Amino acid sequence: MPKNERLDTKRHSLAHLMAASIQEIFPEARFGVGPVIEDGFYYDVHLNRSLVPEDLQMIESRMREKVKQKLRFERSEFPMAQAAEMFGTMKQDFKVELLRDLATRGTTAVADLEDANLVGGSVSEVSVYKTGSFTDLCRGPHVDCTDEIDTASFRLTRVSGAYWRGDQAREQLQRVYGVAFDTKKELEEYFVRLEEAKKRDHRKLGQELDLFSIQPDTIGGGLILWHPKGGLIRYLIEEYCKKEHLRAGYDFVYTPHIGRASLWETSGHLGFYAENMYAPIKIEEQLYYLKPMNCPFHVNIFKSGLRSYRDLPLRFAEWGTVYRFERSGVLHGLTRVRGFTQDDAHLFCRPDQMPQEIDKAFNFSLDILRAFGFDSFEVLLSTRPEKRVGREEDWDVAEAALEAALQRSGIKYQVNAGDGAFYGPKIDILVKDAIGRPWQLSTVQFDFNLPERFDLSFIGEDGAQHRPFMIHRALLGSMERFFGVLLEHHGGALPVWLAPVQAVVIPIADRHFDYGKVVHERLKAAGLRVEIDSGVDRMNAKIRNAQLRKIPYMLVVGDREQENGAVSVRLRSGEDLKSKSVDEFLAIAQQAVESKK
Repeated sequence: MPKNERLDTKRHSLAHLMAASIQEIFPEARFGVGPVIEDGFYYDVHLNRSLVPEDLQMIESRMREKVKQKLRFERSEFPMAQAAEMFGTMKQDFKVELLRDLATRGTTAVADLEDANLVGGSVSEVSVYKTGSFTDLCRGPHVDCTDEIDTASFRLTRVSGAYWRGDQAREQLQRVYGVAFDTKKELEEYFVRLEEAKKRDHRKLGQELDLFSIQPDTIGGGLILWHPKGGLIRYLIEEYCKKEHLRAGYDFVYTPHIGRASLWETSGHLGFYAENMYAPIKIEEQLYYLKPMNCPFHVNIFKSGLRSYRDLPLRFAEWGTVYRFERSGVLHGLTRVRGFTQDDAHLFCRPDQMPQEIDKAFNFSLDILRAFGFDSFEVLLSTRPEKRVGREEDWDVAEAALEAALQRSGIKYQVNAGDGAFYGPKIDILVKDAIGRPWQLSTVQFDFNLPERFDLSFIGEDGAQHRPFMIHRALLGSMERFFGVLLEHHGGALPVWLAPVQAVVIPIADRHFDYGKVVHERLKAAGLRVEIDSGVDRMNAKIRNAQLRKIPYMLVVGDREQENGAVSVRLRSGEDLKSKSVDEFLAIAQQAVESKK
């Protein structure tokens, strides 16, 4: 996402103030890196003992003192060797290691050097910032003076473990986190959202509602087991989306989970993406890889026959499962996993068809997301990165086509300069959930790379061979991530059409069970997913249990309902719709399903 540079500058300055405060309290502290992150900052630090909550309070108090001291952030530039000598004298060996790697291998090999600064485009000099008695390697920028920071607008939140440079064989550090906003009010609102987010956490809901599980010790981390109710919801999501794909002119394809090494060499994945792929499998002396993406397979389906300009566009769609290496420390429920299924599609078209295809893909994404209850979006146009393939004139055409599509849509968007893929620009759609958090789901992405690498062509109207344009497109993104976001957006109370159990019949007493069974069978025959609670609990306990299970409708049946052929309808929200005939209730439920409410 485009950054709020002013707020990020403040957060980066607070990371330095936190490190300076830690150094005063713990003179033996050795520091790793301290970047800005979403909502705040952290700093990795090596200490002689573990930090406790009281330490955070002490550090935070010291930070506020420093803010009031009106300390300046003073920048200096040093030759690489002199900077390494200086940090060596300070016994900051992590900084020295980063400087040496920077000098010998460059910035691309030092991805964790968040604060590196290259002066004059070379690695011969670095910048250093001094704040009071604290000196740090940093590219900046920072606020000019600490009095620009509101002392009530930040807070330290927690400490976690972190291996130096993400390597489990290296030293274990403590990662101290803080959050910061422009005002005290925004900080307070953040913590309110945080509490609400805890209630909506999809990992908690998944366990409570028996939807899925993750079993690191038996199955493996980042690998999802879909339980029957979660599997049913996933089926309903896929069924709806697949029907819409057929209506939109897509053809479904299916591809293997592995491919030969030569495939991934041709596609460029082994050159550009190998660190995200798993080790190869040897089959009859040939190396194969688990697929990290579906695109090379779809490209080969296109290439399997002679294509005419009349055949285009071709739209290949697949719910394809892919596997990407993620370190255990970043795995998070359904939203960061190692194996996941994408609603993937690749569009092959003539140059003159590209604008229309982009329009269709973008609007299709919005329509699908709205069907699941999302109605607030952030849209980003991510443009050419520094490292890229393709001709500049092709980038010009592609970026202009994506931007023109966004302008035609009338939706607001931001340009995310330099954040495109190495093979083309893209449109990213972020949905805002019920508590205002943005989640990146849909992508419409241009590709110069694969048509060239696989030498794709079609026969044009002139009888000559022409290169097709290729568009990657995912609407929900991955089923796992989308499911997690969907659960959190609705707080587990999914719309009626997606609820695994849409209604539960609750007999008040044993003598009402037979009538309850009649109601149950009537609703089931009409297509509703309905259960009957034949347990021994009292009615109120049964209603409470159904509410905890997020079942949309509770149908209480007693003497009066049995006499009148009715049901007493209660909603999971607690609202009482009073007595309705079975047909009246059925009409209510069917209308909710059809309208996707």
